[in-house]
Amino acid sequence: MTDITTVGVDLAKSVFQIHGVDAEGVIVVRRQLRRSQMLDFFQRLAPCLIGMEACAGAHHWARELGKFGHDVRLMPPSYVKPYVRRGKTDQADAEAM
Repeated sequence: MTDITTVGVDLAKSVFQIHGVDAEGVIVVRRQLRRSQMLDFFQRLAPCLIGMEACAGAHHWARELGKFGHDVRLMPPSYVKPYVRRGKTDQADAEAM
């Protein structure tokens, strides 16, 4: 998983959606992670750009993932919405970010 350059994360209560692409925009990883798996997944990942929709828990996760050298960017929900290509799902939101 060292070729991932950008990751979109859709935060939820207990299951998070991850959408990672390489430098050419090719999808490398698309999966669900439980809250307990988040830190382990991103700790093993080479530093990359992570996009998250700003919400109550996003600042916590941004600080935690930033400790691993990742560049975490929070976006207002209104900026993410135009990039959702199909129905409102957690996976579609992660891809849009």
